[in-house]
Amino acid sequence: MKKETLYVKIAKVMEEQIESETLKLGDKLPSIRTIQKLYNVSINTVKQAYLALESKSLIEPRAKSGYFVSKAGRRKFSLPSVAKMKTTTQEKEPEDLISKVFNTLNDQTITQFSLGVTANSMLPIAKLNKGMINAIRRLDNGGTGYEPVQGSVNLRRTLAKWSFVLEGKLGEDDLVTTSGAMNAIFNCLMAVTKPGDTVAIESPVYFGIQQIVKTLGLKAIEIPTHPITGVDLEAIKKVLPRLNACCFISNFSNPLGCLMPDEHKKELVRMLTEYDIPLIEDDLYGNLFFGTERPKPCKYYDEAGIVMWCGSVSKTLAPGYRVGWVAPGKYKEKIIRQKLVQTISTPSLYQEVIADFMENGRYDLHLRTLRSKLYSNCLKYQGAIEAYFPEHTKISQPQGGFMLWLELDKKVDTAELFDQAIKQKISFAPGRMFTQYNQYNNCMRLNFALEWNDKLENDIKRLGRLVKANL
Repeated sequence: MKKETLYVKIAKVMEEQIESETLKLGDKLPSIRTIQKLYNVSINTVKQAYLALESKSLIEPRAKSGYFVSKAGRRKFSLPSVAKMKTTTQEKEPEDLISKVFNTLNDQTITQFSLGVTANSMLPIAKLNKGMINAIRRLDNGGTGYEPVQGSVNLRRTLAKWSFVLEGKLGEDDLVTTSGAMNAIFNCLMAVTKPGDTVAIESPVYFGIQQIVKTLGLKAIEIPTHPITGVDLEAIKKVLPRLNACCFISNFSNPLGCLMPDEHKKELVRMLTEYDIPLIEDDLYGNLFFGTERPKPCKYYDEAGIVMWCGSVSKTLAPGYRVGWVAPGKYKEKIIRQKLVQTISTPSLYQEVIADFMENGRYDLHLRTLRSKLYSNCLKYQGAIEAYFPEHTKISQPQGGFMLWLELDKKVDTAELFDQAIKQKISFAPGRMFTQYNQYNNCMRLNFALEWNDKLENDIKRLGRLVKANL
């Protein structure tokens, strides 16, 4: 029996036990080793089963205590639908809608459910400011000089050390620093494609990736994406001969929050290696996991150097620093040449601050605290949406990151709803922004990386009322 089938089977048995209240709210689950011996499977299979249960908020991990049946497990709303594959030419781009949403970002009076950043109160700003002063003192010329094109040696060395999940497969020489993850993705696509080439992307997809694809004159094939397990591998197989590159967020995609299982990652890399198709992997949210351990990226399974692993600290430390990186595999020299032409180098000051914080600033402690807040927020948002939104609302079950994807009744047009919400000082990202086609018009993305308080809950309540008024 396949490993994937085994973990699904184990998860299903436990889900039935929770539903029948054989396992009651607050009960401790058997340990991973106990389940391993009981079913005669690998530790990883049991972990996948527990992760699947956790993603549905049926169970939750507690530090040094194990897994427990979650009090949030009584879920009322279904998961969002999976879109069907479309192969027609793209329709009207949602650029006007994207501009409209972004034009509200500097208004401090608006509750920004649309923004893809964590609240300032969740970031270690005082420590970073202190690090900035230290870096200015330490650097030659106070950080005003050029640095190597490949990027800060300190940052690359620290990143290589921090890539525990890759188990030592990366060294400092394998990395190139960039101006954030978007710049890394842009450079990767530019390095491996030419205008007119075809790229596979998720559906729904982060609108920034969609805009890069268009800017470079590429054609996009949107791959149906499941809200729990990610892109549909069978759909990718059908279009493989037409592809020149793939660009996916394998860990906690934006906007769905889905997590590609290890076996899917391994198979995806195998398939693409066979056809020598590069995979641009955006692992921006990988450190924001709600489970017990950081999921591996596709890069872990890459032996041929086809995976271009991109990341940044924009979601965990400092969005405005624009510190990102890429491990470009066999395309490294091309990326370095492009960077030299575009920017000569990236600012050394911010890279040194981030390197110092990762090395000496208790980055691990900051991440633990941040993950805990985000997971708590996720459950609170889901609870509020179930309380205040219409009964047939569908809602994603993110396993990390900080985005929720809502699917509303077909009668609701979220582009029109956005105009109504802005008048009430509430912003969100309408679903039409996340596709090149005329779909997801009844969907929205909400950011839950905001400080939870009574005002925030009331804003979700008011948004729910607006949705009901549009039925």
